[in-house]
This record gives sequence, structure tokens and C-alpha cells, in this order.
Amino acid sequence: MGHLCCYKYQYLVLTNLIYSIYILIKLIMAETSKSSKDWQELTQLTQGHPLVVERVRLADKDIAIEGSFELPQLARLAMDDQVFITAFVRSHGSIKEMERIFGVSYPTIKSRLTRIAGSLEFAETNPTPSKAEILERLHQGEITAEEAIREMEALK
Repeated sequence: MGHLCCYKYQYLVLTNLIYSIYILIKLIMAETSKSSKDWQELTQLTQGHPLVVERVRLADKDIAIEGSFELPQLARLAMDDQVFITAFVRSHGSIKEMERIFGVSYPTIKSRLTRIAGSLEFAETNPTPSKAEILERLHQGEITAEEAIREMEALK
């Protein structure tokens, strides 16, 4: 009889956890409104193929910009990865919180983060200057001739 009570308790805990996850996902999806549905449809339509936006219109103004614009990296992720990253940011990067939200282990969260991170390009924060840039900085007096020579040799 004691085991039956324990199993009922575990069942209730599991049911509550599943319901909490369902509510959380519903809240995240509700916040993204109609534009999220548009993105979902667009993501399904393109099936991960590159997409170029050629016209952008400001909704509350009579202004449109035409050109060739790539979607931001996060918008190019699959919808479930976008939800995952949204949850990660909202949990302030807490993997422990992500474990609780998604009901999976630390290695599972880390593995998914690693996979998503591998698909993103990171902006170079300290790019190697070109020869022209080094010469321009020398011309402007920002660096000495010795510094310019050192930087040029580092390019080789």
C-alpha cells in the first residue's frame, strides 16, 4: 500500500512538471504574438535554406526600405531552438533553471547549447587589421613606424 501511495505522488509531481512546462511554453509563445506565427510559417516554408529580405516597412510609419537584407542569425534558427534560446536568456543563462524548465539533465542542456552555438557566427571583437588599415593608422599618427612594422610582420 505504501508503494502505491509513493507512485501516486510521483505521478502527481510528474504531471505538475509537465503542466508547468506546457504553461511556460505557452507563455513564451503567447508573448511573441502574430509575428511569431509568421516567423514559424516562414521557417517551415524555407526549411533552413538561406533567405534574403528585399523590402522592410515600418508598421506605424509610411516608410519602406528596399535592398538586400539577411535575417539575423537568431531568426534563422529552427523555431524550437529559438524557444530554447529565449528560455535560456529569460532564465539569465542558468542551466539549473533550464533543467527545471525543460525537465532534462545538465549534459542535455549543455549539448543543445553547444549545438546551437556551433551554428552561430560570432563577431570578431579584435579583428586583424589589413595592410591598408595599418598604413592608414600610421599616416594618421595613431601608431609609430616601429608599431606598423611589427603589425605588418604579424600578418605574414
